[in-house]
Amino acid sequence: MKILVLNAGSSSLKFQLLNMEDESVIAKGNCERIGIDDSFITYKANGKATTTKCVMPTHVEAMKYVLGALTDKENGVIKSVNEISGFGHRVVNVGEDYFDSVVITEKVLEDFRKNKDFSPLHVPGAISGIEACLSIAPKIKNVAVFDIGFHKTMPEHVYRYAIPKEDYKNLKIRRYGAHGTSHRFVSQECVKLLGKENSKIVTCHLGSGSSMCAVLDGKSYDTTMGFTPLEGLVMGTRSGDIDASVVNFLCDKKGMKASEVVNYLNKKSGMLGLCGYSDMRDVESNLDTNADCRLAFDTMCYRVTKYIGAYAAAMGGLDAIVFTGGIGERDPLARERILENLGFMGVEFDKENNPNVFGDFGELSTPNSRVKVYVIPTNEELVIARETLDLIK
Repeated sequence: MKILVLNAGSSSLKFQLLNMEDESVIAKGNCERIGIDDSFITYKANGKATTTKCVMPTHVEAMKYVLGALTDKENGVIKSVNEISGFGHRVVNVGEDYFDSVVITEKVLEDFRKNKDFSPLHVPGAISGIEACLSIAPKIKNVAVFDIGFHKTMPEHVYRYAIPKEDYKNLKIRRYGAHGTSHRFVSQECVKLLGKENSKIVTCHLGSGSSMCAVLDGKSYDTTMGFTPLEGLVMGTRSGDIDASVVNFLCDKKGMKASEVVNYLNKKSGMLGLCGYSDMRDVESNLDTNADCRLAFDTMCYRVTKYIGAYAAAMGGLDAIVFTGGIGERDPLARERILENLGFMGVEFDKENNPNVFGDFGELSTPNSRVKVYVIPTNEELVIARETLDLIK
């Protein structure tokens, strides 16, 4: 069986076709600049990569190009769309009613439309991707897999905010988290490495958007992102944890609207706000000459270290730390900075081997370390494909 995994943004549509018999990737790519001039599709299959300019005013046209690339006589990998058993869609958050993956019906899709405010930056794109699939291939089942799904197991005292009860009940204001498919995948792989179900793991998904998860006995116990992905770590352009009173202060002092402050905290803050660079590679290339870059680097790494300690305390111990995501998998300098103050917890890591682990699996901990430290590349598409396959069966 073949599953096509789709991750639709406001102006993009990432895709990956997987053969579920061996869970191999058959083809993948991305439609970019949907609804914008100079749109194009990148496509990789059979060891060959191509980039093609095309007109994509909506996600429907983008989806047609995706299916066209997959069935192309020269570079395609399937003879017809009918070889696809299901479409698996990444959906970030549409509220408490949808933690578990679900087969999409018109009722489900209408619920998504009503609750898109829970993730206004992401859900509209996902809806467009789903609508495109239903329009072009109505007989193929669509499954929604939620970023918040893995965090369903957080206890109430962890996910509730200390606000009046009626606002939680009526408006569903609570901690939801994100990156759930990534935290689920790498924590499950870590459990296999540890060889025991009863485990205490901290997973660190570090990239442009970053979050961490305390995984207790294989289940999400706590996570850094909150009602939206803004809370928690310092990220590329997101501030992370900040006093809510700052919103009102900025409104008063700069004449901003609340919505403008939220945009400011999401898109103009984080490392970008601290030093002018949102990409960690740019930050690190200027560490020796730019004090602001050093501050951004130290602040980002400090927040990760702090949460590792907090989550170890919350779980009553720690068996393993897992790094994943673009920074987690490919940034030895950040990993070293994060780990260097954790020796009191029994963390010992191999500083000489650390730089050798780049984009692949690797163990960073020494044989004597009481806490295992791993780099485990994430595979969110595989999680979505597995969930889709389970439901369409």
